[in-house]
Amino acid sequence: MNTRIYERFPDVQTIAEESTSFYGVSRPVFLGGLGFGMKWMMGWMNDTLDYFKKDPLYRKWYHNQITFSMMYAFSENFMLPLSHDEVVHGKSPMIYKMPGDDWQKFANLRLLYSYMFTHPGTKLLFMGDEFGDTKEWNFKSELGWHLLQHPTHGKLREYVKALNQLYTGEQALYGQQFDPAGFEWIHLADQENSILVYARKGAEGAVLLVVLNMTPVAREDYPVPIPWGNTFHEILNSDDPAWHGSGVVNTGPLKPVEGRFGRPYDLLLRLPPWGPVS
Repeated sequence: MNTRIYERFPDVQTIAEESTSFYGVSRPVFLGGLGFGMKWMMGWMNDTLDYFKKDPLYRKWYHNQITFSMMYAFSENFMLPLSHDEVVHGKSPMIYKMPGDDWQKFANLRLLYSYMFTHPGTKLLFMGDEFGDTKEWNFKSELGWHLLQHPTHGKLREYVKALNQLYTGEQALYGQQFDPAGFEWIHLADQENSILVYARKGAEGAVLLVVLNMTPVAREDYPVPIPWGNTFHEILNSDDPAWHGSGVVNTGPLKPVEGRFGRPYDLLLRLPPWGPVS
């Protein structure tokens, strides 16, 4: 089936909703695979949602949940799925999976989506998740569009728009999303502070540095050890007031300094609470 579909319609995709470790779901048929274009990354979904449901105080003890996906991220052409299955049958809508008060829930959800959009693989975000629908999906009723009158929901939708623009506009995010050459861990062992740093890379040398702070504690002059001496610029920060954030952002050119942690350079950054910096 997949062979014939791709022969006759080369610009389409077949995507397998498959949750086992069966080999080669998205590998070509002539190499012994099933020939699907992509496969749902169910392990990523389960680990990510379980991690983000946790109070940030305890996340440092579950750091491996958020790093483990990279152990197998390139074994298939993966799609990261936050599907209808996650917002039905008593599982609660995405916004209510997040811990904390109302502001904290939205900050955590912006952080989760940022992690999703900068992680290797294509994206699946179910309708209503992009603005934080407050009820589970029901095919008999419409989405809660009335919520967009509230700044929290409206700004979340605008932030997801910005993530989509980042994803489609930065070759480092999509050009090698199925290739290990498109990803590099920069700093993954700061479990005490629940901070992750990785780089997404384009085939022509473009680098997008991603820093994720999984706690409500803002950090000033946080040193990120990097191999590049180039000047960086912040292009997206979920704590920007434009997205209903608290305003802990990095402005102007960010110039590396002499490295102190095993790499040639350090980049000193302001890390927002529950925030990604790209």
